[in-house]
Amino acid sequence: MKERVQKLMAQANVGSRRANEELIKQGRVRVNGRVIQLGDQADPEKDVIEVDGVRLNFARQPRIYIALNKPMNVLTTNVGRGDDDRKTIRDLVPVEGHLFTIGRLDAESEGLIVLTNDGELTHKLTHPRYGHTKTYRAIVYGLPSQETIAKWESGVYLEEGKTSPCSVRIVKGGHDLSTLEIVMTEGKKRQIRRVASMLGHPVKRLVRTHIGKLGLGGLRPGEWRDLDARDVALMQIPAMQLEENRPRRVRRSRQAEFDSSEGQRGARARRNGPRPAERERDDTGPARRGRRPGAAKRGSPNASSSRRGRQGGTRRNGQRGSQRKPTKRRSE
Repeated sequence: MKERVQKLMAQANVGSRRANEELIKQGRVRVNGRVIQLGDQADPEKDVIEVDGVRLNFARQPRIYIALNKPMNVLTTNVGRGDDDRKTIRDLVPVEGHLFTIGRLDAESEGLIVLTNDGELTHKLTHPRYGHTKTYRAIVYGLPSQETIAKWESGVYLEEGKTSPCSVRIVKGGHDLSTLEIVMTEGKKRQIRRVASMLGHPVKRLVRTHIGKLGLGGLRPGEWRDLDARDVALMQIPAMQLEENRPRRVRRSRQAEFDSSEGQRGARARRNGPRPAERERDDTGPARRGRRPGAAKRGSPNASSSRRGRQGGTRRNGQRGSQRKPTKRRSE
């Protein structure tokens, strides 16, 4: 079955789709000896696909998924620089074969990184259009105001353009240092540090805690572990879908609270039905409260005589009711 060549290259662990597209644009990919263009398709069972003259091997390889807690001063790269003696993430994870990196971090930052030979998953979790989330815990200098938080969340203009909307929550606020929880769907180079400095609150420490819903767990800095199918599934669930970020408390006026309580009371009444007194309510008058048969309605001509009769009659328990003495009218 034919598929786009950049997708087939990712399946053969050549690189991510974005990197494979660049290889195709540079004319370094051939199918059956012919240089292809971006968007061309091929059948891996019938066609010969070559990158820089090397034929791709589409034999099924076991998938590898590794979670690493990257320490500070470790480079997120497979091969170190010649003039830099700092360790790389591959020095910490001695696994053979080419591994893609999900969630790059600068040398000064710490936290969760995933290494895998699954090119398709790498593309889905790193391309901004898929909206997958990464969660960070940042310690910044000073206490950001609500206006600063709102500006950060709505987006800030950098040299590459405006940052995408994100979620910023103050976990612990202080006059000198504050702890923020930041959830993002994109990752420009050193984005959090640049935005925080631009808004007047430079970052002291930055740790990535989650990729999707996958967390560090009990991994200490420098430790790594293999991921199972459940972990891989958690990694693909955006954090905001499960309401990881608690909504901020909104202060409301007393009138708004009164309107809300009245609305809830009305909804409760509609849900539970009318009260017992309201079930006896007729269309024209108030609720009837067990009026005896034959008793005169209040306001009718016989109502006063009926009341006088009851005053002079007997009670239900057989005792004689009290009677009022007639009042003599003063003659004029």
